[in-house]
Amino acid sequence: MQIISIIIYLILTVGGLILVKLGSDTISISLANGTFNFAMGIKAIIGFICYIASFLIYTFYIVRKFDLSYIYPIITGITQVLVILASVFILKEHISIPAIIGIVLIIIGIFCLNIK
Repeated sequence: MQIISIIIYLILTVGGLILVKLGSDTISISLANGTFNFAMGIKAIIGFICYIASFLIYTFYIVRKFDLSYIYPIITGITQVLVILASVFILKEHISIPAIIGIVLIIIGIFCLNIK
């Protein structure tokens, strides 16, 4: 169950961030004549819900079940790599050579943290 919770957390975090980015053109905030208006499209709403759900899983399950000094760097590194990959494949963003080197260093760091 612990590994499944991490996988669900990663899917919700990365999915939430990508959906918010995809729906960011529909988000509008305005203040006119003392009236605050806030609107967003369905992609952004689903993205926020996913991201909030990932936060709740992290806060109320993962932090309690794992050693924080061990799991936090691993989850953070994996999340960063997955967001970059999702940005390249889904959002068609370009990745630079220094970013690729950074990804490789993150992966090496994750492996180093898992050496016992």
